[in-house]
Amino acid sequence: MHLSAVIKQKANEKVVYVLHRDPITFVPQLALFLLLAAIPFLGYFFLANYLPNILEGAISYPLLVLFTSIFYLSIILFLYTEFTVFYLDVSVVTTARIVEMEQLGLFSRTISELELFRIQDVTSEVNGFFPSIFHYGNVFVKTASENTNIIFHNVKNPETIREELLKLAHEDRKLHMATAINEEA
Repeated sequence: MHLSAVIKQKANEKVVYVLHRDPITFVPQLALFLLLAAIPFLGYFFLANYLPNILEGAISYPLLVLFTSIFYLSIILFLYTEFTVFYLDVSVVTTARIVEMEQLGLFSRTISELELFRIQDVTSEVNGFFPSIFHYGNVFVKTASENTNIIFHNVKNPETIREELLKLAHEDRKLHMATAINEEA
């Protein structure tokens, strides 16, 4: 999916950031997948050493193959779902607005848009050992409205993004004020 399919850029609007989650934050899901994928191999070696008759049975062996196949299909679906949510969560910061596309599952997506001049406060948060070492964290964008607050989850260099958002919001606010004064005159 190309960004231009979702975001219709306004005149004189330029994309400043395209923010994805930091790739290091996908490592726990990948580790869980690898751990789950090892379970049938461990089960096979256990059965081969302690209960070899089960692997030779006319009914038990096909059932074991069936359950193992269902298990592998399930964990592959789990990995695919997690990767889809990870990859398709994207936030775009332009010179005029923020567009957040949040993937909530395989078939659910929320798109929020916030104009920069409406920003009241921007907060960055880095919590924990790994976020501190790998320089990723959350950025909270707050407005006066209660329902348009945006959170950038696990983005790289949250402090830099916070500073840039405040600067862009200030510039956009000046531009809107100048436009409002020109319209009154």
